[in-house]
Amino acid sequence: MSNSDHIIAEWIANHETSIAAAADYIFLHPETAYKEKFSSRCLADFLETDGFQIEWKTAGIETAFTASWGYGRPVIGFLAEYDALAEIGHACGHNLLGTGAAAAACALKAYMEAVEMEGTLLVYGCPAEEIMSGKIIMNSQGVFDDLDAAVTWHPFDSNRVSNDIWQSQDIKNYIFRGMSAHASRSPEEGRSALDAAELMNVGVNYLREHVPQDVRMHYAYIDNGLPANVVPDYAKTNYFIRSAKRARTEDASRRVDDCARGAALMTGTEVEIELVGSCKEMKVNRVLAELYYDAMTRVPVPTYTEEELQFAASISQEAGLKNNGIYFQGLEPLEPEPVPISIGTDVSEVSHTVPTITLSAAAMCKGTPLHHWAAARQAGMSIGKKGMLYAARCMAEGTKQLLEKPEHIQNAWKYHLGTG
Repeated sequence: MSNSDHIIAEWIANHETSIAAAADYIFLHPETAYKEKFSSRCLADFLETDGFQIEWKTAGIETAFTASWGYGRPVIGFLAEYDALAEIGHACGHNLLGTGAAAAACALKAYMEAVEMEGTLLVYGCPAEEIMSGKIIMNSQGVFDDLDAAVTWHPFDSNRVSNDIWQSQDIKNYIFRGMSAHASRSPEEGRSALDAAELMNVGVNYLREHVPQDVRMHYAYIDNGLPANVVPDYAKTNYFIRSAKRARTEDASRRVDDCARGAALMTGTEVEIELVGSCKEMKVNRVLAELYYDAMTRVPVPTYTEEELQFAASISQEAGLKNNGIYFQGLEPLEPEPVPISIGTDVSEVSHTVPTITLSAAAMCKGTPLHHWAAARQAGMSIGKKGMLYAARCMAEGTKQLLEKPEHIQNAWKYHLGTG
């Protein structure tokens, strides 16, 4: 084994303090979609300190940036996220996700400098993943078109190549407008937008029986702020409509639209259908999955202190997590076929533009659900940071293998285009 083989591991080990500090800062300053002012600046400063050039307002988005280093081809893009959820904070671990992606790029840069390897590394600061927006806008404006491959990861409760088909999604707002009136004195003069929204939801609930099993339709009311003694002339719902295939999502989405139109007709109201965001399902790349899995087999999984194991036991009991006392495991095997999962990400849209690989790392103990307070608690402590450092090294080591032989990228593109 040559001295250069240790460069990535050594860079990450030597910078653990600054990596953890960036993740902690973002965790302590949770910012929701398109408001990630401090989070994006923290990550950009981290990269700039290591020699990356920063350009702001990528795709015209205030909190998006592109950090670049190197020259020539291949061009590799690391996708970093840093938005939080309202109220609950970093319960999806994006403080770890963005920082880990940035650390991976920096560690790989150190290796490329040492061996004088040609290539360009780009780190994209991607806002608003939680509302399925940032990368979709960036992708539509051609931000990722020049990449040879895109690399990212996501915090989960296991260590594996994310050989997953994340869902195709439509996100829509249904805005009903009616006629206001006094709800007791003259209700006959009113046309309730709220009635329309409720009837729409009833229709969608009956529709659930008549769609494929992988279709998911869920909604939330957006408060109109009116008291009960007013016939509401305005009501708004937000819908997520998802499945593992774009065609099924589009079919279900059209049928939900019909439920909205029918409800408006029944109530004498009008409905406006607003498409907030839309993406395809994840396009898994088997060539990259096998290559990065091979790299992951060479990276030691984290080990945990007695204090961390006690924390995992305590939070498992407090949150009712189902793990039978097995809190962490090693690297899981690569599945022979892609695995459909019931969540979505705007990374999926990028995967149809360029060969894309996503890794998963245990930044929380087994059984911890995303978007849950237990996930947020672990994202802010040593368990989460150990998963982040592991993911950073795996991404860097996998990309190193990708760069060492040009045929890896060629084969990934053949698979992506269906010609391999």
